[in-house]
Amino acid sequence: MFGADKGKVDDSDKRMDGKQLRVGIVQARFNASVTDALAAACKDELLSLGVADRDIHHFTVPGALEVATALQALAEKNRYDALIALGCIIRGETYHFELVANESGAAVTRVALDSQMPIANAILTVENMEQAVARQTDKGRDAARVAVEMANFLETV
Repeated sequence: MFGADKGKVDDSDKRMDGKQLRVGIVQARFNASVTDALAAACKDELLSLGVADRDIHHFTVPGALEVATALQALAEKNRYDALIALGCIIRGETYHFELVANESGAAVTRVALDSQMPIANAILTVENMEQAVARQTDKGRDAARVAVEMANFLETV
């Protein structure tokens, strides 16, 4: 039967094994208190998954709209197994929130698809600072796990 799990090997440990992976993190500096916390949680989780500290490269850019350009440059270098996008966009009183949220998300996705590079997108889009703070640690950790799992997945296909 197509799609059945019959004979499937449990590879859950391998999926989350960060040993031998090189990961690039691109962090937007805008809303730095949140993005710094995202980055700290992300790096801690990468280390707990076995990624060596020397294999985690952290870059900063001004804001969420600049993240994709940096990701694309890193993807083109072919030095990384996965990339991570970190940022925080908080709704304001103008349409600017929608523009930045939509365009940054689409750009990160486009870089991932065009480069066939796994990119974990942890650019938060929230209504207020309270929501951002509530999500910063979990989303930073989630991004690390997504990056490691997807890097390992792409090695198997």
